[in-house]
Amino acid sequence: MKKAILLASAAMMFSLSLNAFTLGKLGDFKFEKANDNVYIMHGPEREPSKENEGFMNNPAIIESKNGLIVIDPGGNYNVGKKILAEIEKVSKKPIIAVFNTHKHGDHWFANKNIQEKYPNVPIYALDYMIEQVKDNSAETWYGILDRLTGNLEGTKPFAFPTAGVVNKQSVVVDGQTFIMRHYAKGHTDTDILIEHVNSNTLFIGDNLITNRFGAFDDSSNIHDNIELLEKIKNKQDGFKKYKLYVPGHGRSSGEISKTIDPFLNYLKIITAGAKKAYKAGVESYEIKPEIHEQLKAYHKWDAYEGQMGKHLMKAYEEVEAQD
Repeated sequence: MKKAILLASAAMMFSLSLNAFTLGKLGDFKFEKANDNVYIMHGPEREPSKENEGFMNNPAIIESKNGLIVIDPGGNYNVGKKILAEIEKVSKKPIIAVFNTHKHGDHWFANKNIQEKYPNVPIYALDYMIEQVKDNSAETWYGILDRLTGNLEGTKPFAFPTAGVVNKQSVVVDGQTFIMRHYAKGHTDTDILIEHVNSNTLFIGDNLITNRFGAFDDSSNIHDNIELLEKIKNKQDGFKKYKLYVPGHGRSSGEISKTIDPFLNYLKIITAGAKKAYKAGVESYEIKPEIHEQLKAYHKWDAYEGQMGKHLMKAYEEVEAQD
């Protein structure tokens, strides 16, 4: 009898694992309730790769009375299938709106999965973000993610956002109020931070990343990113104290210091080093060993070796441009 029970239990666990969103040794991924009617799936804290299939962002769901609102559904069509299946485990309600936080495809390429099932769903994004992805940003990110993951089959044709928003605009969906906040530069020039009023949650997008590093492109500004995070921390410019702060990447959704301080402190060390190097008349790479020692707490963050020097160089270029 005991053997039969154990076999049945093992069979059940095997069946469940087949239905789970599993990425090998990276584990299983599912949506978990984080705050009131807010659910978050925290992706792997890794750069895009074949191992994570191009999934590493933090998709979120807000459940309303009559439907579901999704923020950043994921980075390709194949991953999007799995994320949509996990959404449907949370609730069978229809998806009635989608928000995309910025132009990078690892956050919005899975729009297509939702649009296929719900053709009339509004997909909100900054007006300028929509312009950029329709111009060349979508193709650029398709190439990057396809090269790194080999998992972009089915992602084209792109499901572009369909509803433009602007800074400080309020969007109400089925009784749920969302306030858009856009800053000219920071992580990119197309980002929106999204305040969900009902649950007192702030979705910060990739202006905040934990336990892994990404690139700052030509539309980014490290100094402005710092300024934005300090505004959030100091409750300035319309920001207030929120119950939940959600990064674009990293499993650190939570209260303000736990979520914001690690990345903010990293950026401050990088910019202080850049200013010191510029003032001393040396290049950024010459001060890199010294900054490396100051960043011991970040040596285990994914992509540290590949990104830290680039971040220091960009911060240096910004200091130089300000002079």
